[in-house]
Amino acid sequence: MLLPVSLQRGKLIKRYKRFLSDVELSTGEVVQAHCPNSGSMKGLCDPGVSIWVNYVEDPKRKLKYSWELVEMPSSLVGINTNRPNKLMKDAFMDQTLNPFKNYQKVKPEVQCGEGTRLDFLLLESATGEKNAFVEVKNVTLKVGDQAQFPDAVTTRGTKHLNTLINVLKEGYRAALVFVVQREDVKSFTAAKDIDPVYAETLDRAKKEGVEVYCYACQMQTDRIILGSELPVE
Repeated sequence: MLLPVSLQRGKLIKRYKRFLSDVELSTGEVVQAHCPNSGSMKGLCDPGVSIWVNYVEDPKRKLKYSWELVEMPSSLVGINTNRPNKLMKDAFMDQTLNPFKNYQKVKPEVQCGEGTRLDFLLLESATGEKNAFVEVKNVTLKVGDQAQFPDAVTTRGTKHLNTLINVLKEGYRAALVFVVQREDVKSFTAAKDIDPVYAETLDRAKKEGVEVYCYACQMQTDRIILGSELPVE
């Protein structure tokens, strides 16, 4: 997936109110940028860290810049939570992922009960597999060599897990896919120290039969490529 060609390098001054950040561009200009990530971004938003922002020429936008990448010593890290869904949609449509390669149709943002949506419904399997509901999560947190999720308590994430369990009981396939927007991790695990309820619910979902996958990404300043599958511990 190509990133916007207008990415500019800068230095983070501060992140605040979750969705706002002040950035000093390489030209010395200080701008306010949208932060498209509702998590804590633990370890990624220290003042002074090098980042990449996207300039968007759109008269409807209040903020002309959006934060895309963080430069860490061992990897670029993508913080835009919209990117993983686009990566996964492309992979589903191109049929490049073995667990989902037989589905012919991809339906995004599917209602599953009152007030709950899951990211995708995969339909029309060429080999007769059950229709599959898939929820996608963006991962940026690294602890040691492990990617971990979540980076903050997520009642919404726990609700999605319970929804996956429910659709599984209704006769569908149910899958959770973690997309790690960084290259410097070797495996994935739930961040039970941050959100023990989520970790316990994830464990229960796996025991019920919810499929759990994790994919790393190859990160560049002009593109993000969905990479190899990581072990889920």
